[in-house]
Amino acid sequence: MAKALTAVGPRLRELRQQRDLTLTRLAETTGISVSTLSRLESGSRRPTLELLLPLAEAYQVTLDELVDAPDTGDPRVRARPMQRDGHTFIPLSRRPGGPQAFKQILPPGPPSCGQEQQTHEGYEWLYVLSGQVRLLLGDHDLLLSPGEAAEFDTRLPHSIANAGPEPAELINIFGPQGERLHVRARSR
Repeated sequence: MAKALTAVGPRLRELRQQRDLTLTRLAETTGISVSTLSRLESGSRRPTLELLLPLAEAYQVTLDELVDAPDTGDPRVRARPMQRDGHTFIPLSRRPGGPQAFKQILPPGPPSCGQEQQTHEGYEWLYVLSGQVRLLLGDHDLLLSPGEAAEFDTRLPHSIANAGPEPAELINIFGPQGERLHVRARSR
């Protein structure tokens, strides 16, 4: 982090010189004093977001370009699908600890298949992509169609099953207890 901060000053000077700007002209454009700009460029003043944002705007570059931030790497999630109770779970996130996102594929099956309700700590949000999904949630028996969403505390007895003749696909987000996404289920 310290190395990245020390590289900001020379980067700021380079951008200013590339644009053939004086410190005085840059100060007029950004509202930052000439002395502060000079100290930023020399490294004697630590760059703050409050100072960097008007400079990024003046240079018409992103904040990452302004500070020459390193690439963050490949953002794609390449986790392997998992099988559990005949359901396929494809991880869509890789951040440990917080909410976890999955695409879930439910195979077609007999109407009673997978309808044993369970409970556990946490919170769940689901969104139906295709097919028909049956959600048993406590005393509620809900049929969810593509485009419908539901959220619930997983301490409530619940089960999710395919309610149609074709595979059903949904997006699940499982969160630690108390983390909610504020989308409500509606019964049919």
